[in-house]
Amino acid sequence: MQKQREQWASRIGLILAMAGNAIGLGNFLRFPVQAAKNGGGTFMIPYFISFLLLGIPLMWAEWAIGRHGGKHGHGTLPGMLELLWKNKLAKYLGALGIFLPFAIVIYYNYIESWTLAYSFFSLTKSYFGSTSVESMRGFLQNYQGIAPGSTIWLAVFFFVITLGANIWVIARGISGGIERLAKIAMPVLFIFAIALVIRVLTLGTPDPVNHPDQNISNGLGFIWNPNFALLANAGIWLAAAGQIFFTLSLGSGAIHTYASYVREKDDIALTGLATASTNEVAEVVCGGTIAIPAAVAFFGIAATQQIAKSAFDLGFDAMPVIFQKIPLGAIFGFMWFLLLFFAGITSSVALMQPASAFLQDEFNVSRKKAALICGAVLFVTGMLIIVFLKHGFLDEIDYWAGTFGLVLFAFIEVIVFVWIFGRENAWNEITKGADIKIPKIFKFILTYVTPVALALILIAWTVQEMIGKLFMKGVAQADVPYIIGARVLMLILLAAICILIHIAWKRKNKAIKRERKERI
Repeated sequence: MQKQREQWASRIGLILAMAGNAIGLGNFLRFPVQAAKNGGGTFMIPYFISFLLLGIPLMWAEWAIGRHGGKHGHGTLPGMLELLWKNKLAKYLGALGIFLPFAIVIYYNYIESWTLAYSFFSLTKSYFGSTSVESMRGFLQNYQGIAPGSTIWLAVFFFVITLGANIWVIARGISGGIERLAKIAMPVLFIFAIALVIRVLTLGTPDPVNHPDQNISNGLGFIWNPNFALLANAGIWLAAAGQIFFTLSLGSGAIHTYASYVREKDDIALTGLATASTNEVAEVVCGGTIAIPAAVAFFGIAATQQIAKSAFDLGFDAMPVIFQKIPLGAIFGFMWFLLLFFAGITSSVALMQPASAFLQDEFNVSRKKAALICGAVLFVTGMLIIVFLKHGFLDEIDYWAGTFGLVLFAFIEVIVFVWIFGRENAWNEITKGADIKIPKIFKFILTYVTPVALALILIAWTVQEMIGKLFMKGVAQADVPYIIGARVLMLILLAAICILIHIAWKRKNKAIKRERKERI
């Protein structure tokens, strides 16, 4: 007998939780850097095109797959894909929907812990006195244990607190943990973001005598003014499509799991669009108005272009220097980093939930025990990230699980959902119980445009980046063993998930046979 699964307590809670899943560190750190590196306003053209052709169709598809799976008692993709495709391979393809978010959250929790630490450092003015980007970079490296003579213990302390908070939320369940967190964290996040946007827009010209060209107007122009000649650059289109995946959490499996707790006839069309729109407001309006314009106002365009090569340099090196130069900087610094922490934790609990849901649904493990099991594995693997950070351990996992893997799995799920399950069945799942009428053009887009676009992205990525990455081109010889170690860790995790899937289905088949015998 299928047990009763958890459900969202309210629609607003679902929207906030889904938005929290999408709104993460990438909205406020990665997006402005990508925009600045790829032509500013020019970047926004392929960005919005990708949002329409990839983001919205895939968002609806993942909601529909998740709700359909939840109706049959599956909160994760092994069971969901098997429902769509009656093939023994399907459930093992679905293993990616557990592996990818879990691999991402291994390092995501650690980066998230930096934001918690820096919110504390802002209030205590611990980094005050480091008045250049270079000295602030040294402060971060000292905290990370990378600088000579430094230790990792403070970083471990904040990592344990952050991981503990994630485990606590997951253990309290969907409505009592994740939904309650979203109802608190998301409003606070937007209040802090709006306050920071207002403060940045009122910066004016910080040094009108010596640097009259370093002002907020030029800062906004730098990130928003388009150069149409750059649209011929395929790299900008690839970067824009990649940002849409990151910002909407597509292809990770997290959306599917959240959607599995939706009732069978509940709307997913309007709700999915609302969560995507909420994310875009956070990213485009808030994320595009804080860090880069502020950096241009204080450092100039040339220096900002250099800083914008790294999201970490922008968020953890440049912004703290700016906070030291404005009134009430400690308070604004606290708000900035706590905003990032709230953005991070609402995403990390979503990334943890697929693994937790898999243990609950397929092995009947209690949610508290499932949270503790996931937390224990994340602690051990997270320590590897902390210890081997300087050797590229984090970056390697981020590339394969958090970059290439997302697009690969999105392509797989579209093929299974639309072409194997059937486009009529797929469209019916998306539009079932819809509170809005979805234009039929999206049926065509999801059937033809989205899979072709994904295939082209994968081909371009393979040619431009993946081959060199696979053979570790440009990697220092001393770092090679650690890069191999990161790959081995990922393979072990993926293999372990596949083994657990095999065991779960074997147990399930035995139970079915036993029930049949009892009936006879």
